[in-house]
Amino acid sequence: MMLLQTLSEAVGVSGNEAKVRAELLTAVREHADELRVDTIGNILALKRGTGQQALRVMVAAHMDEVGLMVVGHDGDGFLKVRAVGGVDPRLLPGRVLQVGDGAIPGVIGVKPIHLLEQGEGEKAPPLENLVVDIGASSKDEAERLAPLGTTIAFTTPFRELGPTVTGKAFDDRAGCTVLAELLRGERFPFDLHAVFTVQEEVGLRGARVAAYAIEPDCGFALEATVADDLPKDKDVSPTTVLGQGPAITVMDRSFIADRRLVTLLTSAAEANGIPYQIKQPGVGGTDSGAIHAVHAGVPSVTVAVPCRYIHSPVSLLSLEDLGHTVHLMREALSRLTGQMLRRD
Repeated sequence: MMLLQTLSEAVGVSGNEAKVRAELLTAVREHADELRVDTIGNILALKRGTGQQALRVMVAAHMDEVGLMVVGHDGDGFLKVRAVGGVDPRLLPGRVLQVGDGAIPGVIGVKPIHLLEQGEGEKAPPLENLVVDIGASSKDEAERLAPLGTTIAFTTPFRELGPTVTGKAFDDRAGCTVLAELLRGERFPFDLHAVFTVQEEVGLRGARVAAYAIEPDCGFALEATVADDLPKDKDVSPTTVLGQGPAITVMDRSFIADRRLVTLLTSAAEANGIPYQIKQPGVGGTDSGAIHAVHAGVPSVTVAVPCRYIHSPVSLLSLEDLGHTVHLMREALSRLTGQMLRRD
C-alpha cells in the first residue's frame, strides 16, 4: 500500500510524468536485470526468465494521469485551461489544484451561489468558461508563474477508508503498483518486459512505441477500470463491481482481447480460488489497444483493478482487489507457454 500511496500523491499529467517515473525507478531498480528510459519517457524493465520458455512477454501499466494544461492568461491574472485526457468539467468548480512542477496552489473559481441567476446553477459550466486562480494579480505575473503548456493536477491526499483507500490517479497508479510487485517477485519461465508507459490518457502513445521496440510474443495491460456499482435509476449491469476481484476485459473500444489469454486468466483464477469478474464489454480503452496492433500483431489482454470515480479528483479502490490482481497475474503468467500462443 505504501507504493500505491507514493505513486498516487506524485504528479504525472500526460506528457509530464517525470515525478512518477522517478518514484518507479527507485522502486524497481533492484529487481530488474536491465532498466532504461526510452526517448518518449517509458520505463522499460527487463526481468530475465528461467529459460524454460523462449517468449518475450510485455506487461504494461501507464504512469500518466488526466489533468489540465494552461492555454492562456487573462488580464486579471487568471489561467485559462483545457483538459489533458478525459476530465469531467462537472467535477471541477471549487477544486483545489497544484500548478506546474513547483506545485503552486490554485483553485478553480466558481460564481458564488448568492449571485446565481435563475437556472444558472442547473448545469455545469463548460471547461472553456472556467479559470484557475493562483493568486496572481496581473497577466504578466500569471505568465511568469504558469507559462503556456504548464500542466495542472488535482490535490488529493491518500486516505484509508476501512478496507478501501481513496486518492488521486489510481488510474493507473494501481496498475503501476501491480506491475512493480510482479517485478519484485520470483522469475517467470520467460523474459518479462515490464513497461511503465507514458501518454496513455491522450492516445496510448507510450505503449505503441514500447511494443514496437520490444516485439513481444504477447501483451498484458494492467489498469484501473470503472466500478459504476452505485445505486442507479435503472436496473442495468455495472461495468465492474468493487470487491469482486480483478476485472478481465474481453472487448473495449480499443481492442478485442485474445481468447486464449482470457482463458489463461480465468483458468488460473479458478484453480487458485481468486475472485474475478468480466468487465462489461465495450467500455473504455487501454494500452492493449496499441500493443495488439504492432508489427504483425500481438495477442493481448487487459486486467484491471475496479475503481470508483476514475478520472475525477478522488478515486476509491479495494485493497483486496489490488492484492487479488497481483496474485492472479503471478499465477497466470506462471502458466503461460509458447504452445498456448500457437495457431497451428
